[in-house]
Amino acid sequence: MSRFAHPAGDRHAEMLPQERPPLAPADLNRINPAIWPRTSSRTDGALTVGGIDVRDLAREHGTPLYVLDEDDVRSRMRDYATAFAGSDVHYAGKAFLCREFVRWLAAEGLGLDVASQGELAVALSVGFPAERITMHGNNKSTAELTKALQAGVGHLVVDSYDEIARLGYLAEQHGKRPKVMIRVTTGVEAHTHEFIATAHDDQKFGLSLGTGAAAEAVRRILALPQLELVGLHSHIGSQIVDTAGFEVAARRLATLLVQIKDEHGVVLPELDLGGGYGIAYVEGDEAPDIKELADGLREIVTKVCLDAGLPVPRLTVEPGRTVVGPGGITLYEVGTIKDVEGLRTYVSIDGGMSDNVRTALYGAEYTAVLASRASQAEPMLSRLVGKHCESGDIIVRDCYLPADLAPGDLIAVASTGAYCRSLASNYNYLPKPAVVAVAGGVSRVIVQGETEDDLLRGQL
Repeated sequence: MSRFAHPAGDRHAEMLPQERPPLAPADLNRINPAIWPRTSSRTDGALTVGGIDVRDLAREHGTPLYVLDEDDVRSRMRDYATAFAGSDVHYAGKAFLCREFVRWLAAEGLGLDVASQGELAVALSVGFPAERITMHGNNKSTAELTKALQAGVGHLVVDSYDEIARLGYLAEQHGKRPKVMIRVTTGVEAHTHEFIATAHDDQKFGLSLGTGAAAEAVRRILALPQLELVGLHSHIGSQIVDTAGFEVAARRLATLLVQIKDEHGVVLPELDLGGGYGIAYVEGDEAPDIKELADGLREIVTKVCLDAGLPVPRLTVEPGRTVVGPGGITLYEVGTIKDVEGLRTYVSIDGGMSDNVRTALYGAEYTAVLASRASQAEPMLSRLVGKHCESGDIIVRDCYLPADLAPGDLIAVASTGAYCRSLASNYNYLPKPAVVAVAGGVSRVIVQGETEDDLLRGQL
């Protein structure tokens, strides 16, 4: 059975230490290729990524440090381009975005979806083709819509009646006729945390299929000659590893396509099924096979449309986490180690919820290892915590680390490429860490780490 993100912490959180699965010391040194970047290994006991010893990365760039395996990430971009050949793959920029990353997308032939004027600015600043950009957002401002129109983005996904009217007015003012899609709330219940489930009716995104709001949005757009309605969009959630929900969503969208044809005589040529595909964070996690996913989605859409007498629309998907998540790790230095007798050992590192808020936000799980050396010490039940003034400042709720762990050791946390740097904050005035890309034994900074001067800049 497929396993999903757990809303209330990890599956072992309430178990007593003696009830936990037994581990051997060698298990603590293992680098599972399903969880760690594709170029990861241990050399002389230390973790290496992209051919570089993490101890060298820490010495050169400091900690905390986000490390991105360029070969891993770009190979996953190619995997999607190959699996979805004949369809459009638009990377979800909210997972992680910077100028160098956009250059990788351009080189690998992917599109990009953005959810703000800032994300759009990052893409345009390096000359990314505007026609390969889709803009999302439940509350796009007049300034954001204007910028998108002026740039000539390929698609705008409308999310409300207000936005339809606003966009129609702006399009007329600027002499544009943008291609638009309607974000449809399909009512599919994705088995994930409520904060990242986005297709049920009681939430802020989209226009409901069940209430008729999506059908009314179609009528309003078709009544505005300034807008070109080209398709429907659906996104059912995030960190989803069971593809059944996508099948249900596709069938419901196809039903609306038929309704649109019957009512208006219009056949929409595009269908965007969004993203939200999951990755492996800990032992036992499953992740969808990209080729199987692509073949399955194509088969679903093709069958449903042909059964309804419709031409098969061009398919778009929007992966984010599955492109960048597995290729990223975060390095920390151990500061204090505090044993709570009979419970666990608290291992404090030099970062925390300011560089990875996912555990505090919705109970995310992670794999952590001693990265600066190998150890044959016995496993020690640990809680990896940050240095912030919050009891909930937890990076890994429960994990096993070697009992000889000491201050100054380096800890690496796997699968942090997605939704860590992009959700980072300056809580307690901690500067955001740098992002370093590694490949072929060379590291280079692609996002500079912040300094105290950066924190004070702008204050009067």
